[in-house]
Amino acid sequence: MVDDLPDEATAEVLEEESAETGSPFASLEPAEDSTAALFSDGSDASEAFGRLNLVYDVPVSLSVELGRTDIAIRDVVNLGRGSIVELDRGPGTPLDVRINGVLIGRGEVVLINSETLGLRFTEVVTPTEPSKR
Repeated sequence: MVDDLPDEATAEVLEEESAETGSPFASLEPAEDSTAALFSDGSDASEAFGRLNLVYDVPVSLSVELGRTDIAIRDVVNLGRGSIVELDRGPGTPLDVRINGVLIGRGEVVLINSETLGLRFTEVVTPTEPSKR
């Protein structure tokens, strides 16, 4: 299975394609010592990033959050068709994008075709910006 992983040249091509498509994640750079924190066994950075390729195909749950509210169970059981629940955000406010519950960015809804919605990233929250989480 390890032989099926992309080599460094393939990873570079994928990064270049990502940069060409305008992915907000293409400009993210690993923090200095991030490999030392992840791989404290003394291996060099290229080996550590090679190991990182092992997790590229691991599925995660991406969710887009429109807003939140606290509501009593009494009100929940009375919800039905046509009920309105007030959320903590107004129209035009960017939506939170979360991976496994962790905020990674914000974006806006876009119409891809007549039946499909998508998300356009407007902001990427990096680990160095904990105040935005």
